[in-house]
Amino acid sequence: MASLKDLKTRITSVKSTQKITKAKQMVAAAKLRRAEERAKKARPYTERMEAVLANLAASAEGNPNAPRLLAGTGKDEIHLLIVATADKGLCGGFNSSIVRLAREHIVRLQSEGKKVKIITVGRKGNDQLKRLYGDLIVWKTNFVEIKQVGFAQANEIAEKTLAMFKGQEFDVATLFYGKFKNVVTQVPTPQQIIPAIAPEGAQTPDLKGAVYDYEPDEEGILRALLPRYVAVQIFRALLENVASEQAASMSAMDNATRNAGEMIDKLNLKYNRARQAQITTELIEIIAGAEAL
Repeated sequence: MASLKDLKTRITSVKSTQKITKAKQMVAAAKLRRAEERAKKARPYTERMEAVLANLAASAEGNPNAPRLLAGTGKDEIHLLIVATADKGLCGGFNSSIVRLAREHIVRLQSEGKKVKIITVGRKGNDQLKRLYGDLIVWKTNFVEIKQVGFAQANEIAEKTLAMFKGQEFDVATLFYGKFKNVVTQVPTPQQIIPAIAPEGAQTPDLKGAVYDYEPDEEGILRALLPRYVAVQIFRALLENVASEQAASMSAMDNATRNAGEMIDKLNLKYNRARQAQITTELIEIIAGAEAL
C-alpha cells in the first residue's frame, strides 16, 4: 500500500497536469475561433470555383484538346496521395483517423496492382506513415516554424504536385484531410484533385437560358483555372485541418482535465482513508499502552 507521502506527491502531480490540460484547452478554444472563421470564409470562394469548374468541364467533355489536368493521362496506374495532418499531437484521434483512411486507400490500391506515391503535409502524418510506407514517401513538408498557415504554403505544395504531374510521375492525385463540421465532429475526407473533378453536390450556376461566349475559350480558361483550382483545394484543406486540429485538441484536453479531476477525487479519498487508518492505529497503540500500565 502506498504511503501518505507517496499519495500526497501523486495528488500534487495530477493537479499540476490538470492545470496544464486546462490551459491547453483554453488556448485551443481561443485558436479555434480564429481558425473556424478562416475556414468558413474560404468555403464560398472554393464552392464557387467548383461550380465554375463543373460548368466548364461539362462543356469540354469529350474534347480531345481538353487540358490534361481535367482529362487526365488516360491511365490509372500511379496514384499520388497527399496526406495532410497536424504538426503537433495532443488532439485526440485527429491525426490517426486521417492516416488510417490513407492507409486503407494504400492497401486497396496496392491490392489492385497500382503503384502508390505519398506526399506528407504535417509532421505527425509523416511520423506515422514512414513506419510502414517510408519508401513510398517522395516529399514531405510541415509548418512547425509558421505561426499561421497561408496560401503561400498551399501554393508550394500545389507547385510540387503540378511539377510531378507535368513530369508524368503519377496519373491520379488524391488529397486527404480532416473536414471541420463542428467542435465535436471532424470528418477524415479524401478528395481527388487531379484529374480535377467537381465534388459531389457542386452546384452549377443556373444560366436561365443565357449563352456565354468565353474569351479566349473554354480550353484556355481551364488551362489557367485548373492550376489555381489545385492550389485552392489544398489551401481549403489546410484551413479545414487547422480548425479540426484545434477542435479535436480542445475536446481532448477537456476530457483530460475531467479525467484528472476524477483521479484527484479518488486519490484524495484514498489518502483520507489511509490517514484515518494510520490515526486509528496510533490511537489503538496509545490506548493499549495505557492499559498495560
